[in-house]
Amino acid sequence: MASRFQAIPLVASPSYPNAVAWSDENLIAVASGHLVTILNPALPFGPRGLITVPNSEPFPIGVIDRKDLFSGCLLPNCLSRDRQPCVRSVSWSPLGMAHNSGCLLAVCTTEGRVKLYRPPFCDFGAEWIEVMDISDRLYEYLTSISFGELDVSCPKHSDAAEDIHAEDSASYISKKECKRRKINKVSQTTGDQLPCQGNSENSNSSSGTYIEREGQGLKAVYKLSSDPLEEGKLHHIGPLSKCKAKTLNKMQENRMHPQITAAQYASRNAMLWSLAVAWSPLLQLSSKLCPIPHIGSSVSLLAVGGKSGKISLWRIYVPECYSIEHSRVPTANIVGLLEAHNSWITSISWALLASDSSNPHILLATGSSDGSMRIWLGNTEKLLNTSEVDRTPFFLLKEVITADSIPVSVLSLSMPAKSLHKMLLAVGRGSGSFELWNCDISGRKFDKIGSFDAHYHAVTDLAWAFDGCSLYSCSQDNFVRCWILRGSSLHEVPFPSNTPRLRSSTDVPNVFISCMGLAVSPGNLVLVMVRNLDLELLDSMYQKKAQKAVVEFFWIGGQQQDLLSNASPPFDVVEFPAFPEKELAYWESNILWSLKQYEHLDKPLVVWDIIAALLAFKQTKSKFVEHVLLKWLLSSYIGYNMDLSAEKILPLVSIRLSKINSRKLHLLNIICRRVMLSELKADQVNSKVQNLEVSHGAEEEQVTMWTELLRSSERELRERLVGFGFSAFLSLKSHSTITASRPGYWYPVGLAQLEHWVALNHERVQDQLKVFSSEVGRHEKRLEYSEHEVAEQCIYCSASVPFESPEVGFCQGVESDSGTGQSHRLPRCAVSMQVCPTTPLWFCICCNRWGSRLAPETLFSMSRYPSDFKSLTESSVLEVPSKPLCPFCGLLLQRRQPDFLLSASPV
Repeated sequence: MASRFQAIPLVASPSYPNAVAWSDENLIAVASGHLVTILNPALPFGPRGLITVPNSEPFPIGVIDRKDLFSGCLLPNCLSRDRQPCVRSVSWSPLGMAHNSGCLLAVCTTEGRVKLYRPPFCDFGAEWIEVMDISDRLYEYLTSISFGELDVSCPKHSDAAEDIHAEDSASYISKKECKRRKINKVSQTTGDQLPCQGNSENSNSSSGTYIEREGQGLKAVYKLSSDPLEEGKLHHIGPLSKCKAKTLNKMQENRMHPQITAAQYASRNAMLWSLAVAWSPLLQLSSKLCPIPHIGSSVSLLAVGGKSGKISLWRIYVPECYSIEHSRVPTANIVGLLEAHNSWITSISWALLASDSSNPHILLATGSSDGSMRIWLGNTEKLLNTSEVDRTPFFLLKEVITADSIPVSVLSLSMPAKSLHKMLLAVGRGSGSFELWNCDISGRKFDKIGSFDAHYHAVTDLAWAFDGCSLYSCSQDNFVRCWILRGSSLHEVPFPSNTPRLRSSTDVPNVFISCMGLAVSPGNLVLVMVRNLDLELLDSMYQKKAQKAVVEFFWIGGQQQDLLSNASPPFDVVEFPAFPEKELAYWESNILWSLKQYEHLDKPLVVWDIIAALLAFKQTKSKFVEHVLLKWLLSSYIGYNMDLSAEKILPLVSIRLSKINSRKLHLLNIICRRVMLSELKADQVNSKVQNLEVSHGAEEEQVTMWTELLRSSERELRERLVGFGFSAFLSLKSHSTITASRPGYWYPVGLAQLEHWVALNHERVQDQLKVFSSEVGRHEKRLEYSEHEVAEQCIYCSASVPFESPEVGFCQGVESDSGTGQSHRLPRCAVSMQVCPTTPLWFCICCNRWGSRLAPETLFSMSRYPSDFKSLTESSVLEVPSKPLCPFCGLLLQRRQPDFLLSASPV
């Protein structure tokens, strides 16, 4: 197998399959023992996030008779031996579910609990914050329907049952006390007599009533005699410590719970005991349900499978507005209980059916410990609109039952983009084999490609890559294998042997015994896996205590694909002696494929793996990097073949920027900044963009050409933003009053700054912007609010701040006795170009710009420079959602964290 390019040790080892997950914001969660460790792959030795699994109290579902404790249905509950709960399953939500527009993490523990956690973006700590307990809500719902039992009336405790509890209490106290003190007879007290407070129903109980009385830090237990001749007398048993008092209180609390049978207890416990969790892709409400688009119109479904074979489905809404100052509890509703299997749910996987219809469908694959696998089709509109929990809008498409009943350990779904109704399903089993299915949803055809004995022990994870062309499998036998799907046949291929190396990881041991999970990066160029170390081979003093498992990163960008041709690469391979000719061609094809995927708006811009690979090649093979990027510009931005020359391609791309959609412009800006201008810091790049100077020398000329391309691209985006703001304001001027929008929605502000920017760039901007600026300047309503004031003041000294640049402002300062003044450098908002306030600001990690306002969603979906902005702002009288994305990079904005705290790095 190829050598890893970086590795991260863990202090705890994972125990269950599917132990690693990669989020849409480029964070990795590892289920390691009693901890969930959250890592940033861009900073492997940097700060980490942690989730410590707490101990939980069992749900009060009822009390059973002592004689039923050894019933067969209760054995799985009685044989539990976990001193501290471990993490069984983790799953990341889609991007935008957290209140800072990040991802939520669902964690399922060995105690059967499921909780949701968010990043501590406003708490300044390493421990992630619990926002919701799904298990508590499930218990509340099941209690409200009496756990779905036909006979909802549970018998009350009889006198005999109460006698048993009383005898248990008496024997618990007397046995413990008699071991310490030999008491031949119970002393009778008269001075401490208390009035009877027992239940009249228990007055005839032969065991009497036990009451407590506190004194000197201990509790004394008294027995109130039931003998009529000794009425009112208390028999002192002895002092009771706090531990014993707690146990006695627990016994008394149990008397308040209903008495149920052993079968009822086992059934209720199985319904509450969760084993697997999985988030669905983000679903949009249709126009019928939501005629006015808004932030809360998107939801994600959380599936929670348990021991009962049922799956509870939770509809969790995207926050109505995003904030980096505070957080709120997400809105969640249970929408159904799906009776998926007759045994434990061991794995769940979602996929969104790509369809041209206005009512898309969602697919759900479930696996069980009895070896069965089922595929379900759900109606998205019904799932989003249903209010009845017992009518789940799912129906069964396919069921697979094996004769040997080997448990399903893991499932993995893939929906190839090249086929609208095709689905690939990989099913891993406990025997070490996995099955591969090719499904045509439209024709209800399910073809089994084959069953493959890939491993010697249980398959612990399966992951698809490159649009269903590659499949990766791992097992407890410590083997990781790569497979290529060609038509209807699957072939094993070796891992790439020659890979670019970013950093050395020789200090991490290389003695492993099992692989418990793997995941593919968002760009499909990196494979991460978590493997347990063989503790017997580690140094007991320096390694054994602090290193239990290792998270390894491998390049798969050089992986062979079926889509590649056998033609030789057009560049000179002699310049790259470390790489074979074919493998370098694979790298080129896979990087171009990955860049192509990010041109779609529904895929979040997380290009860390692409940037990391290009930078690794740039250290020794800079010509290869330039060749790949020029080929990408030629195919995506120009559209016809020509010589791969930077002197010809870059100026031509600059001329065509107005015809390119915003997503491609964002991707172009990221590549320019992080790859071709990587030697410069973000502030230096911003300064060069604002004050471009002609340089001399071959390398300097290359930098100047890419800087000019970046400058033209950012100016194009700025013009689109300014034009949309002017047009939206002019569309609102006909209303009698102009009021600011509510949180979560965009509103045109900073009109004076927009006018100044047009004036400074009067020779380069479009004529449409000049007309808009003139109309807005003559409008009186723009001065009705302080947000539209022309003059700005320094937030530190209240001096005036003239508009000289859209990036920063310098106040005129306060003059001192010596005649010199102190001038403050103030960042301007990337959206409104206003001076940023002192409140927490949004920050772009790529261009290092700040923002106090969020950009309109329309900016990120523009297909080209609008010929008429008014056609886009006709609906501005309603509301335009705002997006927490950088208007120039398209990356997710975040609150800047100190260097010692974890933060996401999409680049």
